Amino acid sequence: MNVKNIKRGVLALSPIALLLAIYLAGSLVAGDFYKIPITAAFMVSAVYAIAITRNGATLDERIKNFSRGAANSRVMLMVWIFVLAGAFAALAKSMGAVDSTVALTLHLIPQRFLPAGIFVAACFISMSIGTSVGTIVALTPVVTALAAQVGFDVAWLVAIVVGGAFFGDNLSFISDTTIAATQSQGCSMRDKFKTNFLLVLPAAIITVIIYLFSGVSAAVTEAMPFTAMDCIKIIPYIVVIITALCGINVLVVLVIGIIISSLIGLLTGSIGGVDIFSSMGGGIASMGELIIVTMLAGGLLEIVKINGGLEFLIRAVTYKVRSQRAAEFSIALITALSNFCTANNTIAILSTGDIVRDITRTFDIAPRRSASIMDTTSCFVQGIIPYGAQLLMAAGLASVSPVAIIPHLYYPMLIGLIVVLSIIFRIPRCKN
Repeated sequence: MNVKNIKRGVLALSPIALLLAIYLAGSLVAGDFYKIPITAAFMVSAVYAIAITRNGATLDERIKNFSRGAANSRVMLMVWIFVLAGAFAALAKSMGAVDSTVALTLHLIPQRFLPAGIFVAACFISMSIGTSVGTIVALTPVVTALAAQVGFDVAWLVAIVVGGAFFGDNLSFISDTTIAATQSQGCSMRDKFKTNFLLVLPAAIITVIIYLFSGVSAAVTEAMPFTAMDCIKIIPYIVVIITALCGINVLVVLVIGIIISSLIGLLTGSIGGVDIFSSMGGGIASMGELIIVTMLAGGLLEIVKINGGLEFLIRAVTYKVRSQRAAEFSIALITALSNFCTANNTIAILSTGDIVRDITRTFDIAPRRSASIMDTTSCFVQGIIPYGAQLLMAAGLASVSPVAIIPHLYYPMLIGLIVVLSIIFRIPRCKN
């Protein structure tokens, strides 16, 4: 690549660098991750991205490009999920579903085993429904209330849910990342699952052990009383989990949850008709920042793509690949950088699938191996970026900063480390 292309590529990616510098570096300097609102960091980066675009487009055209990215179907789907999740979470809390679920959990599971139990539950649910977002929506309100009752750090318990959510996102046969990875690489889901499972199993085992020992130091508190009425009030969460396990669309699942919560609240007298709408309105309003961030991120990343940032990354990473090990590292790096630029692991896989398949053919890498590396790497990155949908959703439902969750994301960090180690030591080995 010549110097001119390098300069153009670096400039195209500079809005993302500015975003991270303002939000992450600024928060570290201030010593407080709540000092700099992520919305402000995105706004400055978005204005900068539009300003530096020099592809012959007028200002109006650049703004239209940004707006197209901010309002594309993927972004608007997330907005709908945020709106319904906010309404359901607030309504379920108002009619007592959260408190009842917490009481049942503390009644059934010893407090010292709660962290490990939450992680295993999140792994099971996400594996069954194939979506990390759906798992986070179902479990975050419950663990947030559990943290207050037991005395655990909220960000830490929420991070456990997020980690378990990515276990299923990575492995489930109905996960969109699994489908994208297998289709783009031309391998069967079964072969990819076998390879992928061997790759992430050590990370899952280590994570469970960490949580088992972490829970030992928990302060034992008196369990909340659990009554027959509590059995009725937990029905909304049971219905949400069951309908999600049945593979029903997450939007439909949330609507069902809202309806069930409203009916049970009215029948038990725990909430009035007017209060139902007040609770839903408050929940929706609490998602306002997430919605703004999601749309700003969509617009910003569209500008980066238009300016050639993603194309530059792919060319730069694959420029001097000579060996099979280097080729596998390039697959992981391409996927990771693409994910940083798109903030969506499925889109990252789809964006780089063709070039990765060319690499696998050139260096005789098994398709199930490349699919596994892509999927696992994308889940690692998606699990730690503060502007990804999963962390934004979890942070919004728990009322914490997304950056406060990141240091506790043991499972996503472990799978990132294990991908690197698996490439260095070439395990598990795949012949075809």
